[in-house]
Amino acid sequence: MKIALIRQKYSPFGGAERFVSRALSALSQQGLEVTLLSRNWDQASEGTQVKRLNPFYLGRTWRDWSFARAVSRWLGRHRFDLVQSHERIAGCEVYRAGDGVHRVWLRQKARRESLLLRWLGRLNPYHHYVCRAEQRMFHHPRLRAVICNSKMVQQELIEHFQLPLDKLHVIYSGVDPARFHPGVRQQRAAIRQQWGIPEAATVYLFLGSGFQRKGVAPLLQALVGLPESAWVLVVGKDKQQRQYQRLARRLGIADRVVFAGGQTEVAAYYGAADVFVLPTLYDAFPNAALEAMACGLPLLTSPNCGAAELIRNGDNGYVCDALDVETLHKHMHTLLDAALSQRMGAHAQQTVAHLTPDFMATQMVALYRQLLQPNVA
Repeated sequence: MKIALIRQKYSPFGGAERFVSRALSALSQQGLEVTLLSRNWDQASEGTQVKRLNPFYLGRTWRDWSFARAVSRWLGRHRFDLVQSHERIAGCEVYRAGDGVHRVWLRQKARRESLLLRWLGRLNPYHHYVCRAEQRMFHHPRLRAVICNSKMVQQELIEHFQLPLDKLHVIYSGVDPARFHPGVRQQRAAIRQQWGIPEAATVYLFLGSGFQRKGVAPLLQALVGLPESAWVLVVGKDKQQRQYQRLARRLGIADRVVFAGGQTEVAAYYGAADVFVLPTLYDAFPNAALEAMACGLPLLTSPNCGAAELIRNGDNGYVCDALDVETLHKHMHTLLDAALSQRMGAHAQQTVAHLTPDFMATQMVALYRQLLQPNVA
């Protein structure tokens, strides 16, 4: 079976890219012949062919449009059994909606913006391009299946694009149990020493890029009023990091907040933490939430995060609105109890134990075979 996978660019700090890397490896091990179409991808798994398509561009609208055009032209000259895109490109047979629905993200984003920023956002040509690209892709006659990484996204696609349920397949991401497991706590002391975090501190970990969307500001605000033993560790790359460092200083908590930047080996940081906090405005299903739970951390997140559908309040984490700082503070205070956070973390690990890359790949291959069955003589 020959499969083409499309993802525009690789970043070692991106959750979507980590998913594609795992999918490439898992699908290759299933015996599929996989070709990755990308502008730049330096770490493809063994057995995967990479075709680099990197047309010139200026700005993100031109970037996405030129890549989509280059992909469409290249696929017009090559034959595959199935084309699966992780980008909004019309004409693919399978689309993985790992980034969710753009118009839903814009609606959530507006909640934190001034009237001026909302008005400017409505004029932004990039947002218009992405919304039109989604519309064309979801209503293209060649689209046969959409892989949703959460039930939340599945429902959004039904609501906004009137897609039939039988075209929408929920397949959760897989997390490698050999890399992400409670044993990463063995690296706890080393990471804490590296960043000057006391051994006895309760550490609330944030891991991700896109600090505004994923809720670094509410997390810092929720830290105010917690005892001196409560620390926040922020792992991720963001162009506006200095803005959040200034916020921490204004709030008087800068001495208990560590900005560690982007890290390629993140497992040790889960091991250094006690709780994973992601008060995101919108996230289809972040890999970091899955990784953190696999490492035995309770998850605090928002109802607009796909991972929330795995959370049982008070059992393996808590769910509260992304902008409800008061409730987030209360949950963080509750989890200062080390015995409680460890018990909830153990339940979180049990919740996701079955979500392995092999399980994900088996579901994906079963879907491919289902889609190809009508073509078999």
